[in-house]
Amino acid sequence: MTSTRIVSQAKFETLSVLRNGEQLLLSIIFPLGLLVFLAKTPLLTGLGIIEADADPLSIAVPGALSLSLASSAFTGQAIATAFDRRYGVLRQLATTPLGTNGLILGKLGAVIVVVLIQYALVFAAAAILGFRGPVDILGLFLATLFGTAALLSLGLLMAGTVRAEATLAATNLIWVLMAGVGGLVIAHPGEWGTVVGYLPSGALGDAMRSAIGDGGTDIKAIIVLLVWGLVGTLAARRWFRFE
Repeated sequence: MTSTRIVSQAKFETLSVLRNGEQLLLSIIFPLGLLVFLAKTPLLTGLGIIEADADPLSIAVPGALSLSLASSAFTGQAIATAFDRRYGVLRQLATTPLGTNGLILGKLGAVIVVVLIQYALVFAAAAILGFRGPVDILGLFLATLFGTAALLSLGLLMAGTVRAEATLAATNLIWVLMAGVGGLVIAHPGEWGTVVGYLPSGALGDAMRSAIGDGGTDIKAIIVLLVWGLVGTLAARRWFRFE
């Protein structure tokens, strides 16, 4: 059955991520390290992002969750898919009963499983550090759903059109830029903040901060992520190459 093949592919993709040391570093160790660093150092206060008496976890938790999602849905999947394409794995899988749609759904399933593991670890670490909310479940769900769709589609687009080595370099650079100046971890004031708010990274960061720091749903950010998801999906369907 098709569903059985998709589940098997998702299981294979998930285990590949969890057994890869570089992927674990990017997807789990870095986000958890960011969470502890922002929570335990005066960086946020020193930069004027929060008041001296404010809880840094209101920024650290959504930042760690956003970074986790970007690591798995964009960077990790783009790199893995690009090298699968380079070595001919994608071409072979596309000719099996799994098919191209089953392959994509399998990758999506793997991302969902890994993201759930990441979220569980981030929330557990945040609870140990003293985080007590608020958390808007609907806002968190929508941010995760549409953020995954946007970043995964863009990652697959890059993996299916650019050489593997270039994808490796570009996605890691983009990951750093998203975390540093792209609004993924912290909100940026002024005109730059307005600009990045319309990028996938900035919209995901805004949606997460609204759901976790403010306990609400940022409708504008969700719409931006939805639009990027649609654009990325259509572009990937048009230009993705299996060889």
